[in-house]
Formats: sequence, C-alpha cells, structure tokens
Amino acid sequence: MAQDDVPCLGDTDPPMVLEGKSGGSHNDYGSIGGAGPVESSTSAAMTHSDLYQRQPLLAANGVCPQATTNFYRDDDEEKDDDDLKRIEIVNANGAIRIEMPGPHREEPRYPKEKWKTFVAFLFLVFNFILTTTSLAMVHERVPDKDKYPPLPDAVLDNVPTMPWGLDVSEFIIMISTNLTFLVIVFHRHRFIVFRRVFLIVGVLYMMRSVTMYVTVLPMSSTTYYCSPKANSTSVILISKRVFQLISGFGLSINGKHTYCGDFIYSGHTVILIMCSLIINEYSPKRCILLHWGSWTASITGVLLVLISRGHYTVDVLIAYYVTTRLFWMYHTLANHKYLKQASSRNALSRLWWFKAFCYFEGNVEGPVPRQYNWPLPWPRRLLAKHPNRDS
Repeated sequence: MAQDDVPCLGDTDPPMVLEGKSGGSHNDYGSIGGAGPVESSTSAAMTHSDLYQRQPLLAANGVCPQATTNFYRDDDEEKDDDDLKRIEIVNANGAIRIEMPGPHREEPRYPKEKWKTFVAFLFLVFNFILTTTSLAMVHERVPDKDKYPPLPDAVLDNVPTMPWGLDVSEFIIMISTNLTFLVIVFHRHRFIVFRRVFLIVGVLYMMRSVTMYVTVLPMSSTTYYCSPKANSTSVILISKRVFQLISGFGLSINGKHTYCGDFIYSGHTVILIMCSLIINEYSPKRCILLHWGSWTASITGVLLVLISRGHYTVDVLIAYYVTTRLFWMYHTLANHKYLKQASSRNALSRLWWFKAFCYFEGNVEGPVPRQYNWPLPWPRRLLAKHPNRDS
C-alpha cells in the first residue's frame, strides 16, 4: 500500500466522545460509539454514561498531521551514546522511530594498551636523542665567551652568582623524578599515565631541539666549563657526543654534560614542572603536603638554576609556559570525549600533535580516576589486604 493511501483515524471509525459519569458505575474505561457492551472485571455492562471522547484521535480530513518538532543533539554537547535512547518523529507520516543502542560489549573504560605505551616510550627516546644531537651540533656554534659576554638579564644582573646552585637543582630533579615514578607505578592505570608522560615529554623535547638549534645565545655563565670545539663536525664526532650526553641523562652533576648552547628553553625547568604537574594530577587529593612539597621543590630548583646562571630568565619562562600549556591542553582533550573528534568547531583539533593524541587516547573514556594498587604479582597478601584504593 502506498504511503499516501494509508487511512487515518477518523475517516471510517466513529469518534470517541468524553462525557461525565452520572451513575455509580466504577468502570473508568470508555467505549466507542456503536460498539457493543463491554464487560468489566465484575461482568457489569458499560452504560451510556461511561466516558467517551468527543474529538477524534487524529484529523478526520484524510490527511495525517505532520510533526513540527524533531529531536536532535547538538554536536557540541557531551553525549553518552550507550546510555541514551533517541526518539525521532518522522515528518512524512507521523510515525515514531525509536533508536535503541546496539548490543553492549563489556570493554574496559581504561584499557592498558601496553603496545601503545611502548610506542610512546620509543617516541620519547627518539626525541631525547634528537635533542642531544641538536646540542652536539649547536656546541660548535656557541659564541666564544671570551669575546661575547652574557646577554643583559633583568634577574641575573641583580643577583649574585652561585655556581653550586646547578648541582643542588639537579639533586632536586633526581628526587622529584623518582617520587613521580613511584606515584605512577602505584597508580591503578599506570600504563595510561606512563603513555601520557612519554608523549608529552617527547613533544617538549622535540620542540626544544628546534628552538635551541635555530637561535644560539652566548653563554649565560662565565664559570661553566665547555668542552673545546672541534671546528668541524662529522657523524662519528656527533655520535660520540650524543652517547656521552645520554649516558649522563643530560645532567652536569656527573661531569657528562660539557657541551654548551642548550638555552632556549630550559630542560631543567621542563622536568621540574612536569614532576609537579604529574604529582598533583595523579596522586591522592588528600596528600596536600605532597602537592605543596612538589611545587616548593620545583620552584626552588628553578631559582637555583637561575642563580647559578645555568639559564637565562627567558629560558625558564618559556619552559614553564610551554610545559604547563601542553600538559593542560592534553588533559583537557583527554577528559572530554567530544574534544577527541576533529571538527570546525574544535579549534584544538588543529594542533599538530592531535592525530598522535587520538591514537594514544582514543580508547580512554573520560578522566582517569585516582585509584591505586600494588603493581607486582607478589606478595599476594598485599593484594588481598590492600585492593584498589581510591583517593
């Protein structure tokens, strides 16, 4: 039967009429005019004083009314497609279509995805090598500190120089990184957290390898030791320098960091700020002393870098700004499902690392809860006595 030939109620059926009840009948059901008596549960016949409906249910002119409102969902609103049912009124014939969710699959909201974590680790290693390679080449281009004095600096020009401050700052870095590592290891979703840290730090090191190479500043310190220049570069020479820097983890306290020119921006500041951000984001909320202590240590370490003249003030400011913006943008995207979809309204989807972000965070549903457990399969009694702990 064609859609236009579908009859509407009111063309052939008698209308239902509403009238007040006048008797003592307890029957609350109406009847249709012309129909025979209907027995109730007590076998009492319905009387003429029962309820009737005067108006037809639908128009009687043979044309079905069209719906004037459709239900839709704004693309910018956060939606949970697994929990909501969408009801849509079809304009053509007034039919109602109910879309039901598909079969529910029991999948973890926070999958480990160890392979992705390993890929993120390789990304970090690659960019750390890239940064050390950039420094190994920049060392040959650093202006001679005997001919070019340090640049004017509003902070360094007004504080005394304390060369020992750099060593103390690196001690703080080692303590902060080990504490941050423990926080992540005991986190229930440690693979997700590690994956995020690897990706964020990898992006920071990639950008740092570019900024330190394109603009080489004069030495900020007149007492820092720099290895003699070779006045020529080769693959073997650069490789030796890279190996030396990597073996010392980029620190000068062990005597491995003797190459100069890595100013814009400060790697010490990046690590110190990242440790504080991670501890505050993933440690229990009730550990207020830990949160304040991490920020105090980071600020102290940054100030020690400055008074030792290990960096210019602009290096520290840029490092703080870049690190915090990247960390907060990444977690804003990760905590909102609708921001993981590229669209003209989502300006954050234009970030150059957005596709990599979608690959690593595509299966993570919502903010990662602050939950903790014992990371090792032994001893079992710890697993039994101390199951997953929430903050």
